[in-house]
Amino acid sequence: MKSNILRTSFLILIAFGLLTGFSFKEKADLSHYLMEDMEMCYHVPNEQEVKYFHSDETSYYLFLGKSYVGFREALAFKESQGIYHVVNRFGYMGKYQFAKSTLNMLGVYDTSNFLYDTKLQENAFTAYMSKNKWILRREIKRYVGTYVNGVKVTESGILAAAHLAGAGNVKIYLRSGGSIGFSDAFGTSIRYYLKKFSGYDTSFIVAKRKPKVI
Repeated sequence: MKSNILRTSFLILIAFGLLTGFSFKEKADLSHYLMEDMEMCYHVPNEQEVKYFHSDETSYYLFLGKSYVGFREALAFKESQGIYHVVNRFGYMGKYQFAKSTLNMLGVYDTSNFLYDTKLQENAFTAYMSKNKWILRREIKRYVGTYVNGVKVTESGILAAAHLAGAGNVKIYLRSGGSIGFSDAFGTSIRYYLKKFSGYDTSFIVAKRKPKVI
């Protein structure tokens, strides 16, 4: 009997401690954890979307799928391994290896500042994609979904090829059925870029005749 009374008293003490210890009178302030103004929408690639990219010296797995970010970062890795401040021996600069003339066309003249301004480089890439999409709008409409020189043509492939060779050379290549090609100083061809960067979601890119680099 005595042991039952002690057990009951012990349980009452525990219950009292729990009730007083977790009082609702002193609520924790969680307001600084609110994320109402943050965009929490991300693309998560599935197993089929994960692609294996190669360069001359290294290889790595890119886990960004076929999203626009995946397109942008895959192209950057092929151009410069994603390094912002690199300049190659031909004078092409930055993460996306822009020619000085291309930057001037986009309104960027201070190339020294450009190399260390990551936001400016990203804005320049977006602007250049927008301009090329406008220049190649007829080719995109006509050739996407067809096969040229054994490669299925996609919008992302066209835009990547234009980054490599210029929109004019991509027009010539497509209109000639792939018989008139182009290769850069390293031997990389339009056909290679059309294939390597095929099928990414580039709908985010808005075609503009005169895009501004902000």
